[in-house]
Amino acid sequence: MRMTSRLILGLVAMANLASPAALAQAGSTTVASSQAAVRAASAAPELTQTDVEAWLDGLLPYALKQGDLAGAVVAVVKDGRPLLVKGYGYANVAARRPVTADRTLFRPGSVTKLFTWTAVMQLVGAGKLDLDRNVNAYLDFKIPERPGGPITLRRLMTHTAGFEEAVGDLASNDPRAAQSLDTAVKRWTPARIYAAGTTPAYSNYGAALAGYIVQRVSGEDFDDYVERHIFRPLGMDHTTLRQPPPAALSALMATGYATASGSAKPFEMIGVPPAGAASASGEDMARFMIAHLEAEHGASPILTPQIARMMHRTYAQGLGPLNRMALGFYQSNLNGRAIISHAGDTSWFHSELDLFIDDDVGLYFSTNSAGANAAAQRIRTELLQAFADRYFPRPSPDRLIDPATARADAAVIAGVYESSRRSETNFMALATLLSAQVVKADSDGAISTPHILGLNGRPIRWREIAPFVWKDVAGPWRLAAEVRDGRVTRISTDQFAPIMVFEPPPWWRSSTWLMPALQASLATLMLTALFWPVTAIVRRAYRTTFGLTGADKAAFRASRIATITALAVVLGWAAILIMGSGDLSLFSGQLNPWITALGLLGPMVVMSALAAAVWNAWRAWRRTPSWSGWFARVWSLAIVLAVLTVCWTTAAFHLFGPNTHF
Repeated sequence: MRMTSRLILGLVAMANLASPAALAQAGSTTVASSQAAVRAASAAPELTQTDVEAWLDGLLPYALKQGDLAGAVVAVVKDGRPLLVKGYGYANVAARRPVTADRTLFRPGSVTKLFTWTAVMQLVGAGKLDLDRNVNAYLDFKIPERPGGPITLRRLMTHTAGFEEAVGDLASNDPRAAQSLDTAVKRWTPARIYAAGTTPAYSNYGAALAGYIVQRVSGEDFDDYVERHIFRPLGMDHTTLRQPPPAALSALMATGYATASGSAKPFEMIGVPPAGAASASGEDMARFMIAHLEAEHGASPILTPQIARMMHRTYAQGLGPLNRMALGFYQSNLNGRAIISHAGDTSWFHSELDLFIDDDVGLYFSTNSAGANAAAQRIRTELLQAFADRYFPRPSPDRLIDPATARADAAVIAGVYESSRRSETNFMALATLLSAQVVKADSDGAISTPHILGLNGRPIRWREIAPFVWKDVAGPWRLAAEVRDGRVTRISTDQFAPIMVFEPPPWWRSSTWLMPALQASLATLMLTALFWPVTAIVRRAYRTTFGLTGADKAAFRASRIATITALAVVLGWAAILIMGSGDLSLFSGQLNPWITALGLLGPMVVMSALAAAVWNAWRAWRRTPSWSGWFARVWSLAIVLAVLTVCWTTAAFHLFGPNTHF
């Protein structure tokens, strides 16, 4: 699936495109310098087996070592044949088992969706599915309607069905947790937070729903359908959607790692198989790329030319000039070349498939480790850019907007934004607060994005090249804004625009004020909880008495207990998010008792804490003031505001209720 465990902390990893040391020594080598070098050359190297192998042999072993990655497989195809399919590093570090291109199986994650979308298009070609018909016509349960039009297969394939993010039961380490596709799509339906067709919001559930429709319309189990109609015709004998893989293939699986120097990880069971369950060899993925590239020429056993062109070249409405979503693929255009792609991430495997559809060239990369500082995701990003710069270079000088207009437009776009790919109706909405994206206007008219890092490992700076269109000063990607009545309604970048945009949040959940308020509140609660026993110890050491009696003393103690309980609720939610971000399988039932307990008891605790804090403040302000009394008055109000902020956050981000569906 196109997700990582860091999604739990709010898609920050998806935006983190910092360059690994493997590809840039101490961050000194940037995409800009690599492009300049290529453009300075008299001619680009010819894409041959000899040249691409020498290039990759010089790049990937060093990249794997510097990124602390166990192994990788790369496939390059051209003109209907494999040009190079090669493994690097280890499929299993402890056993020193090397990666082999023809037999080692990697987990391509969300690249699996391309099998699902191909199956959909096969049935469209057979007249059994209509891309623009309400999907409820194909289901044996009902997706709730909402204003704005129905969900269609086209909207599922372009991630514009409007579903919120779904994280629970997405992955598990327990084979006994496997569930049928029927169960997975009916267990619960994520809320639709957008009208269908209006907003890209990447959805694993949407892909699972499409797979279930394939199963129902074809009359075949989804796994069986894909095997019979895609894998077998292409000779993909070392690819499966079954979890765990059949015994003959299970022995060939690459082991997953967080880092190559770390411990081996168990096989992940993906809860929505059509979205990311595949295991495949590099050689088989080369066959799949060739099948898609050759389909437009009438030489593919799985798609007709008409259906292939429809799938590859029918684009959803986008944001300005940015890359858009095709039917299942998304654009990754570089250097003036038409590229359609799909990336995929499980917790440990990270992959990307890129088709240069007008050049009959395909590139596939997969690694069995996340690597140090998300190195795997950065390497695959650099690999595509470096490949395009080496073999398909094209000068593209930037024409900048005049400085006065640039400064004015930068002021308009500056602000805080939240991702359209988010949870909104359950506790995972808190990730939205933690992942807010910031755009800053620089004094020279450029803008910067502190949380979106470039391939040099630093926050990207962007220069305006057209009205409300900016370009990375050190790379090929663009950022654009949609502006209505002088206000920005959404922004995105070339990398993300096909699957998500960023929008200004409503004031009541904006991190602009809420994050500083939360930080101050946590500091207040922690200091209050800490100094309560400290002052008691000091009084005992100096043999002094506590100055409050009666109701004042009771209110004081109640407020201190209130701070501890409110703090415990906050730390409890933080612990759940941190543990889930480290191991997504924990969100497949193991943390549910704690999530339910916090959801049910947390609101009662913080409301009781607020009542106690208000009582203490009332008592403090009734007492005759002294120097210490004035401090007690002010601090009592600080406690009230701190607990009130916790209450606000609890309500605004749905930290209440059983929260069993998220």
